[in-house]
Amino acid sequence: MSHVVFFLVPGVHLLDLAGPAQVFSTAADFGHPYTLTYVAERPQVPTAQGLPLVAGVDWPELGTEDLVIVPGWRAVTLADSPPIGAPVLRALREHHARGGTVASVCAGAEALGQAGLLKGRHCTTHHDVQDELAARHPGATVVRDVLFTADDRVITSAGIASGIDLALHLVAGRHGPAVAAKVARDMVVYARRNGHESQSSAMFRHRSHLDDTVHRVQDLIDARFDRPLPLPALALAAGVSERTLTRLFTRATGLTPLRYQQTLRLERAQHLISHGATLDAAARSVGFEDARMLRRLRARAA
Repeated sequence: MSHVVFFLVPGVHLLDLAGPAQVFSTAADFGHPYTLTYVAERPQVPTAQGLPLVAGVDWPELGTEDLVIVPGWRAVTLADSPPIGAPVLRALREHHARGGTVASVCAGAEALGQAGLLKGRHCTTHHDVQDELAARHPGATVVRDVLFTADDRVITSAGIASGIDLALHLVAGRHGPAVAAKVARDMVVYARRNGHESQSSAMFRHRSHLDDTVHRVQDLIDARFDRPLPLPALALAAGVSERTLTRLFTRATGLTPLRYQQTLRLERAQHLISHGATLDAAARSVGFEDARMLRRLRARAA
């Protein structure tokens, strides 16, 4: 993905565009070869936030390692979306057919649907228009309440900021999680969420603080919440005592490290159960030896 092309639709949301662009731009700053190009059907592109953009109208030559991203736009319904011309839809199809990757943020999934790229594949979009996307493209399997999906080089993400998660996922897949973590840290994006996380994940809810030590420990728990994470190991990784870590963590999040881990396990288990997993299978998947603790946590949260 040395070349990242953003196709801009009139009314594009700035963060849908700027979030992923910043990820790849930062990766390039760290020595990974990315060239960013912005194309549209007309040189002047109005945005949803009122800032006009200028884009090229000619598509660059693309190879299998390159990526095309369609950021979302403002529309009450997908049916109200600005028209996208047949040449653009053909360019999306042909890039994917040649082995390239195509991605979307928010309403941008509608463009992929019009190009025929969602048929027979899993996809997602902003929760406000998930039902409409499913109705407009019945051949697609719309996955609800996840941050992003990846299916045969067609990658779709939910609303606005989830484009950052999608882009970090792509960077991690190409260069490894350490590079993605470095990019996220440089962007001061602590909530590095996986695609299966809820669009309103606990990983996001408990990040509204400025304690860098706690953020580092949350990074560790987020990545390995389904495994044993003893307090001494977390404290050692953070470079503080167990008592200090517990005090800082509770002050910043309102939870102890163990309770935070249990919250993530419970949220993930609830998601699995809602998608057909048994209680026992969900419990094992999130790291419990059996379903008893999961039952207690579910009862406590009810």
